[in-house]
Amino acid sequence: MSTSRLSVTFSVPSVPAPGGAMVRACVAYDRSGAKLGDISIAAISDVLAQPDTFVWVGLHEPDEALLVEIQEEFGLHDLAIEDAHHAHQRPKLESYGDSLFIVLSTMQHVDGKMALGETHIFLGKRYLVSVRHGASLSYLPARQRAERDPELMALGPSFALYTILDFIVDQTVPMADRFHAELIELEGQIFLPEFRRHTIRRLYQLKKELVGLRLAIAPMQDILGQLIQLHPALIDDQVRPYFRDVQDHVIRVKESCDTISELLSAAMSVNLAMVTVGQNEVVKRLAGWAAIIAVPTLLASVYGMNFNHMPELHWVIGYPLALAGMFGIAGGLYFRLKRAGWL
Repeated sequence: MSTSRLSVTFSVPSVPAPGGAMVRACVAYDRSGAKLGDISIAAISDVLAQPDTFVWVGLHEPDEALLVEIQEEFGLHDLAIEDAHHAHQRPKLESYGDSLFIVLSTMQHVDGKMALGETHIFLGKRYLVSVRHGASLSYLPARQRAERDPELMALGPSFALYTILDFIVDQTVPMADRFHAELIELEGQIFLPEFRRHTIRRLYQLKKELVGLRLAIAPMQDILGQLIQLHPALIDDQVRPYFRDVQDHVIRVKESCDTISELLSAAMSVNLAMVTVGQNEVVKRLAGWAAIIAVPTLLASVYGMNFNHMPELHWVIGYPLALAGMFGIAGGLYFRLKRAGWL
């Protein structure tokens, strides 16, 4: 289809704020996968009235009014629109007549910490609408990648869906790698002689972030399984191998998360064991010195009693003999405990 057929429809809209910030993309494509141009939300129904076209819309934290407008243009289900507006949904795939509603969890580094976000996707025969909430990178790179290959874009919205899913999964790979690298660094700190409280605190934080990543990536395995096997009216058969490739990446990231989680649990256990061993060594030393000090303390306390009739009380060598006994017994205990590893 030539662009002249839609020259009036495909005029770039002047969307007033805040709508301009909420509508990140609204693009029309023809049957060959070629980009026809940016369009306004109000012009979507006019574009879809033309044969062999489809629309790709990207929204970021839209308000209720914008979602209602999107619903009217595509005929979306009320429940799906409600979920997309309120967010805080679990990852899932739901079928509403001739459309699919997909909820995905996303993660992003914000100020050195992991932040969670959501992406809601509406998939129809001739449209794809993505709605981002919270921590989520722009899907502009995914769209640009798809536009560079018009032959695959000609497969329709299901291929556009693949590029978004692949983009989301690709963002999790460096996160898992970073977790593994940080775990290796923390493992080196565990075996240092001195106890470091921040090490165990960071191990706990790392495990918490890893659980968040696993909760975000694990449900995608089931979602992709449905996209691979079901919904023939919406998923082109030629796109299904691409979904299988994304599913393979999801499995690898999930297995990596499981492995790192086990290593983190082991590291926390080892750290606790090292602290316990260190405390035992301190207790052993204290007990050893207490035993050594107890001998002269006992003898001195006996001879410090003011009784007239005491053994050896009037001996000339009594005082040196008492001191010698104290040091002799204490010295013997010291060497015995030293050989036993208590001192």
